Amino acid sequence: MFELAGRGSFLASTFATYFQRDDAAGGAAACGCLGFFGFIVIAFIALNIALLVWVAKDAKNRGMDNAVLWMILVMLTGIIGFIIYILVRPQGNLMPCTHCGNKRLQVSATCPHCGNA
Repeated sequence: MFELAGRGSFLASTFATYFQRDDAAGGAAACGCLGFFGFIVIAFIALNIALLVWVAKDAKNRGMDNAVLWMILVMLTGIIGFIIYILVRPQGNLMPCTHCGNKRLQVSATCPHCGNA
């Protein structure tokens, strides 16, 4: 009876030692994987922020009153919201305003930034 108890504790201590050892290679591998996935996550967040800024600037330049709503839509739905924005935004060429220098639609009667014709 004591012999089985001795083997069981020996196996338990062997497994505990095996799973608790300090392995520098395993730590380095985990750090490398975290670095790669961390880079992917940061790049994805940066791309979303850049997309939101572009949508806001484009909506303002095209004279749309609801630029913030478009930003929220693109933020919540991602690329699908961006595709919807591209399809429903006012179409036309952007040109600089003669008074303020900001971009406006070529066909618009007034500049959305300064209000001049």
